[in-house]
Amino acid sequence: MKIDIHTHILPEKLPNFVEKFGYPGFVELHHHTPGKALMVKGGKVFREIDSNCWDPAVRLLECDQHAVDVQVLSTIPVLFNYWAVPEDALEVSRYLNDHLAEVVRENPRRFVALGTLPLQEPKLAIAELERCMTELGFAGIEIGTHVNDWNLDEPALFPILEACQDLGAAVFVHPWDMRGVKNLQKYWLPWLVAMPFETAAAICSLIFGGVMERLPKLRLAFAHGGGSFPCLVGRIEHGFQVRPDLCAVNQIRNPREYIRQFWVDSLVHDAGSMRGLLEIFGENRIILGSDYPFPLGEDHPGSLIESMPEISPELREKLLFSNALEWLGRESQHFCCN
Repeated sequence: MKIDIHTHILPEKLPNFVEKFGYPGFVELHHHTPGKALMVKGGKVFREIDSNCWDPAVRLLECDQHAVDVQVLSTIPVLFNYWAVPEDALEVSRYLNDHLAEVVRENPRRFVALGTLPLQEPKLAIAELERCMTELGFAGIEIGTHVNDWNLDEPALFPILEACQDLGAAVFVHPWDMRGVKNLQKYWLPWLVAMPFETAAAICSLIFGGVMERLPKLRLAFAHGGGSFPCLVGRIEHGFQVRPDLCAVNQIRNPREYIRQFWVDSLVHDAGSMRGLLEIFGENRIILGSDYPFPLGEDHPGSLIESMPEISPELREKLLFSNALEWLGRESQHFCCN
């Protein structure tokens, strides 16, 4: 069995939110040729997508080709809209979440949903979180690595994360809106270099900010193998030890002690990097994730894991599906088996 926790989807049609709300920045979807569409933001093309980004039938066909039993669906991070008027962001979130719920209802044994929230307004976010978990039956939510100028240790965000723990919501943390990239526009560097930084900064903020200490049962998973965090663990631990006046201001333990409180996906593209993940995070905290259906993803989900002869059948089972079940808080009988 394979459960892919990192896949993105959006509705085939999006309302014209720019026209409705009266200001720019919302994504528009232009279907310009059969099976393809342009995501347009601020009058510029953000990305061209294929029908597998919105059509569940195409997704299921490709899942069967790749022997993927279950996809965990989440929105495309450019649709987070944390910058928008909170009530408007809530309306977009509800639209996206209702669509996710519909897709899951049609194929409940093949799809699981993670909702999106207007994190810029915690009260609205918590209300939508509760709707996602109790009314829509989602497994959890997807959030960005930061919310505008807030890192994830921002006190205003703590009640949301606390509510996630209390409701048993799995939380998938995905980079978006990469900061500090003004001089990194060539060579796709925002995606290749800044995205991994965003994830590392998010993990460090949660550890140093005391969030991991205060919410030990919060089920967090980070995209792209935790970004650049794994290769920085030694530096981060050393910094904690030599400058506790800067790093230990929130009565936390050694940062390394929190690492196995969260999960990371397997999207690292390299056997050496996978070995590093196993050493740092342990065999129970790595979950198959492909970033389907985008080009930086793994074309054949699970192929890296399956290509490594040193990974035993028992460990392979953990990485491909049983670790995902634990993170999702679901039982295997909920899903189909090919």
